[in-house]
Amino acid sequence: MNTGLLLLRVVAGLLIAGHGVQKVSFHLGGSGLAGGTAEFRGDGFLGGRLTALAAGGTQIGAGLFLAFGLLTPLACAGVMGVMTVALTVKRPHGLWVQHDGYEYPLVLVVIGAALAATGPGDWSLDHLLGLAHWPLWWLPAAVVAGVGGGLGTRFALHRA
Repeated sequence: MNTGLLLLRVVAGLLIAGHGVQKVSFHLGGSGLAGGTAEFRGDGFLGGRLTALAAGGTQIGAGLFLAFGLLTPLACAGVMGVMTVALTVKRPHGLWVQHDGYEYPLVLVVIGAALAATGPGDWSLDHLLGLAHWPLWWLPAAVVAGVGGGLGTRFALHRA
């Protein structure tokens, strides 16, 4: 079980962090902060640069925390939050990613929820620090904070 949790955390966490790097820099094929800003404005969000920085920073931080298994429920909430926003942007295109749909953000939201439910496993910084046994009530708290925060962000910053 620990091997599976480690694999899931590291791959999902690094992909999410890399996605955030793309939003704010030219690394990993990104278009720099100006490109991230243009992307958010093009998707109908207010705030532009600040929105891109907040989203990119959350993706980088939550992704790295998830990969290392550090403060896992909070990392999961961050992942679910930014991916909920992405899901709402892509929802009009349908489910499948071939049509720019929300399939991938949905998978990442579910991974965040699953890891909030299971915890990071024994091969994590949470375990090393004695924090690995999060109570199960962290799952609904992480889902409410993550998905609720993502929906709140969408409603607060998106133009009609």
